[in-house]
Amino acid sequence: MIFPNERGIVKGMEKKGLHIIIVGCGKVGRSLTAQLRKENHDITLIDRDASKLSDMENLYDIMSVNGNGASYSVLEEAGLENADLLIAVTGSDELNLLCCTVAKRAANCAAIARVRDPDYSVDAEYIREKLGLAMIVNPELEMAREISYMLTLPIALDVNTFAGGRSEIVRIKIEEGNAMIGKRLQDFGKKIVGMVLICAVERDGDVYIPSGSFEIRKGDIVSFVTERRLAQKVFHSVGFKTGQVRSAMIIGGGKGGYYLARRLINRGVEVKIIEKRKSRCEELAGTLHDAIIINGDALSTDLLREEGIEYVESIIPLTGIDEQNIFLTLYGKMRNQTAKTVTRISRMQFREVLPALDLGSIVDPKAVTAEEIIAYVRAKNNSRGEEIETLYHLYDERVEAIEFRVGDAPDVTGTKLMDLQLKDNLLIACINRNESVIIPGGSDMILPGDRVMVVTTHLGMTEISEILAD
Repeated sequence: MIFPNERGIVKGMEKKGLHIIIVGCGKVGRSLTAQLRKENHDITLIDRDASKLSDMENLYDIMSVNGNGASYSVLEEAGLENADLLIAVTGSDELNLLCCTVAKRAANCAAIARVRDPDYSVDAEYIREKLGLAMIVNPELEMAREISYMLTLPIALDVNTFAGGRSEIVRIKIEEGNAMIGKRLQDFGKKIVGMVLICAVERDGDVYIPSGSFEIRKGDIVSFVTERRLAQKVFHSVGFKTGQVRSAMIIGGGKGGYYLARRLINRGVEVKIIEKRKSRCEELAGTLHDAIIINGDALSTDLLREEGIEYVESIIPLTGIDEQNIFLTLYGKMRNQTAKTVTRISRMQFREVLPALDLGSIVDPKAVTAEEIIAYVRAKNNSRGEEIETLYHLYDERVEAIEFRVGDAPDVTGTKLMDLQLKDNLLIACINRNESVIIPGGSDMILPGDRVMVVTTHLGMTEISEILAD
């Protein structure tokens, strides 16, 4: 096991960290600071609000600079000349892009900008290339993508994609009457071998990386790895009801609601958006021609019933207020027990109470953003030049699923998996080779050029060789 010390830094991560400047002390900036500091990086935080900076300094033992992150003098004070990376996550897209531009011109340091406006999302790759940015992240767009995956497989609590969208980790709660209850993983045998792999299980608050003798029980929350194209077939074969939703009620017409509606409409889903602001309704009606836009207060139960909350196949509260989203989901589940529910929650300080509320799927846009950035940071801090393609935190950040692009790694390549001395609590869950997905068995091996998904309770890996036992 590995444990954080009193400063939150994970023991055993001896690599020297990067010098990272984070501009913006909002929810995303605070989340990034916490996670990157835990991975032993040297953080300087910039914000105009001195009180926020003081709180963060006391919590995480970081440096801070009070001021405008687009000002060269402020960036210079923050140590831009020696910085490895600048991450701009203020509330303004334009300010974030300007911060990154100054950093690139003044110090040629790598830069990441958060850009959320739909007007920019169309040109995001062009902007990234022309400004020389390492990455542009859009939390609401990524959240919408994640929700749309869940709605294609409503039984899932969440769906995370790997291998360029060709494979998935699907997390499902095992309910009463499921055919898997009482069976060991090895009992499924040839029925699912080569199509799905169970890579993690949460039971009574504990998380397991299971072996073949592990027995499934009612209430287990199970993570499956499978090819996306096989997901419906695989889960039907082991006793789950499958089939994507055909109608959705989105509550909240902000950026996330817009991005989600656009994706669902393109898939033929009937979409209804309830939004309180009349001016925003007019904007949505002008761009989402195939959606029904309702101007009204979703906290009115009369309005929700009138708009068909009892009959819709999915209910997705995406307002900016967590408490409203929670109440809307609970009301929706009370009125419509068969609907798929997805709840946006941005403040996760009380995450331990959420399972008791039985909200269904939960999404956190800042977590999606943080995972993208942390994957890039780990790859940048990798001494062997291997890339981390994708990173997801599972089970309240107690498990990581990491996708490595394997380079020259003779200690792990060319050897059957059964012959590798792997760490405990670690599983090679998927291999993507030449655009083909392999759900591996003991006789398979990792080859140079593969993209390999590792699921493990050992947090903070940056190189594929770290899968081996010490």
